[in-house]
Amino acid sequence: MPVKHPKVAVLLAAYNGMQWIEEQLDSILCQSFVDLTIYISIDPSTDATAALCAAYAAEHPCVFVLPAVGAFGGASRNFFRLIRDIDVEAYDYIAFADQDDVWYADKLQRATTMLLSDSADAYSSNVTAFWPTGRVLMLDKAQPQVAWDFLFEAAGPGCTYVMSRNLAVSLKKSMLLNWTKLQEVSLHDWYCYAFARSHGFKWIIDPEPSMQYRQHEHNQVGANTGLNPLISRYQTIHDGWWFSQVQLIANLVGLSGDPFVSRWLRLGSRELFRLSLSAWSCRRRFRDKIFFFCICCATAVIGKKPT
Repeated sequence: MPVKHPKVAVLLAAYNGMQWIEEQLDSILCQSFVDLTIYISIDPSTDATAALCAAYAAEHPCVFVLPAVGAFGGASRNFFRLIRDIDVEAYDYIAFADQDDVWYADKLQRATTMLLSDSADAYSSNVTAFWPTGRVLMLDKAQPQVAWDFLFEAAGPGCTYVMSRNLAVSLKKSMLLNWTKLQEVSLHDWYCYAFARSHGFKWIIDPEPSMQYRQHEHNQVGANTGLNPLISRYQTIHDGWWFSQVQLIANLVGLSGDPFVSRWLRLGSRELFRLSLSAWSCRRRFRDKIFFFCICCATAVIGKKPT
């Protein structure tokens, strides 16, 4: 009797990705011990991404390109569209994919096995970043989860996420109820992690890399290494974007009335000082805890740039 493999839907958001997407699709189709279906949603592109994907789907029965529905203006809205338009109840697991990475052949097998053995609802992992120069670096996102990290950061790169059917169904239901406000969320991976953790779903972060994470000049969010990303992160905080996303996500996942969250959610100077004292329970990595404390204090004193 043939072994029944878990059914996995891979949701891939594409935009101007023709130079990488075929290699990525090949690596996804090489996944072992899963029953795979790939759904591609394409943000209207100026290159031949759409034609390439259509030709690829014509040659591979398990690959589907969703009908065009206009511009998304960013990966998050594209992924939200994928979750909205795919029948997530038809699959055991839902996985996210970017257009420019290269998956290890056992990525989904390892994820689904760990989810089953740990009775968990969602999986993410470390990744191996690589650059055109030949530089390679393992990005460690697998620090222990803390009480409130999900309101302030993602669980790692969204392209490593694998979610159970139960989580995907619950996530989709909430998304549809809050669809208009959801369009203001800039990072889908942050929102999905926040939803899962705030609703009692168990999330595991695998210390083993599951894929090669391509770095190039067009990354929407890349590897946070070196001084320049640190400066960029501070700029998003000073401009008010990061704090506004914290408020938005806290409200969307239904935590605005939580006693801990309500103490600082207005994010005035007094609230930011109060929040700084909770840095240890708001970020996972040690250096990020220190940065979080400093940035809350600095913003409380200096203030955010007027919007």
